[in-house]
Amino acid sequence: MDTNTMDGQRVQGEKKQSAGKQTGLKQGTLGWVLLTGLGVSFVISGDFAGWQFGLVDGGWGGMAIALVVVGVLYLSMCMALAELSSRFPSAGGGHQFATIAFGRIGGVITASAIVLEYVVAPAAISTFIAAYVQSLGIVHFSHPWVIHLACYVIFVAINLAGAGEALKVMLVITTIASLALIAYTIAMVPHFDVTHLSQGIDFFPHGSMSVWLAIPSAIWFFLAVEGVPMAAEEARSPHRTLPRAILFSMVILSIFAFAMLLVGPGGAGTDVFAQSGDPLISGLRAIHAPSILIVAVNCAALIGLIASFFSITFGYSRLIYSLAREQILPHVFTRVNGRGVPTWALIVPAIIGFVLTIFIDGDTLMAVAVCGAVISYALMMASHIVLHKKVVPQQTSEDPYVTPGGRITSGIALVLSLCAIVCTFLANIAVGLCSVAVLACLLVLHLFSYRSH
Repeated sequence: MDTNTMDGQRVQGEKKQSAGKQTGLKQGTLGWVLLTGLGVSFVISGDFAGWQFGLVDGGWGGMAIALVVVGVLYLSMCMALAELSSRFPSAGGGHQFATIAFGRIGGVITASAIVLEYVVAPAAISTFIAAYVQSLGIVHFSHPWVIHLACYVIFVAINLAGAGEALKVMLVITTIASLALIAYTIAMVPHFDVTHLSQGIDFFPHGSMSVWLAIPSAIWFFLAVEGVPMAAEEARSPHRTLPRAILFSMVILSIFAFAMLLVGPGGAGTDVFAQSGDPLISGLRAIHAPSILIVAVNCAALIGLIASFFSITFGYSRLIYSLAREQILPHVFTRVNGRGVPTWALIVPAIIGFVLTIFIDGDTLMAVAVCGAVISYALMMASHIVLHKKVVPQQTSEDPYVTPGGRITSGIALVLSLCAIVCTFLANIAVGLCSVAVLACLLVLHLFSYRSH
């Protein structure tokens, strides 16, 4: 028996052994509707803020092509993840897939990249929340860290109430945010003019390089949808619900992404969006929309940002819980409260994220999260290529989902993920190098701890 097979069996065995009172998640609480809502809420904040930074160096033309490329990346990746998550359901998600495929080291590297993404992304989102709060004009803080702190305290507390309860709240606020995006689209369409797309910024300000420079920002339209498999252990019939939820989420998110990129800059002008911290509100003000609509969209934008913040905290808690259960992180992170929620796995990363918001701006935090994400994507797709060959001949009626196109689909996602990694370095080499350094440190710390253990 080879090392990878032993690692895979160990992961499955440890998962079963962890069902005790103090370390077990509450199983069977989530259906496909709640999981689809989770997938959308992970990402919907990207429609309200973050993507607009790609217009500066990419222009509208560069962003449009980048969005198509990124859409293909995420669609193919999600189809591959749907198969893996149905066959190997675990709160560890991509970490478990890589562990089974490549052994412990491959799993640790993947886990470190996902942790980097999921701990930093809420910090970036909290900076966008602060921008939208201040645009309402209700409160004024000379130091936005007050808003960042409130985000972490309130929504970690709600998550501690339990998975089913938390995701029902999330589904409601995600629905409100989705309705706001529809209302915003309807308001902007009458003002659409194709000449606005190159207003103030060329279609391709850096030629063909514009597309490469825009890809990290385009990723923000879909970042974190891959976190749905982290709810696998709390899902009902995960081999059915997870593939359905992942793919439904991608359809909804793709429609919103293309709508935001087209109607906003097309209605108000690309230059209006490029440097704005609250782009949707800037767009509505540029077309002199009614005040009541501006306020309504502003409030709904906050709800959308909150939905993603809320859901990603859910995702990182399950990931860190899984890593602690498998002795990659300290055992204290396996502790759960009376509702089956991993307590310290929620609280400690929240403290780290809040500290990051004090010292680092939202644009840089977003770039770090994207860098961690694309590294994990490449590793997860390589895992699918290895595992698909092994598991397809063993398919049974209980595991009906197989990735359309098989390894060709995950191969496409792998190539595009590698390209995205290159793009993150082209867009900001300092951020890329720092992100890789963090991953290297996490790996070294794990190896030292594991060897000592």
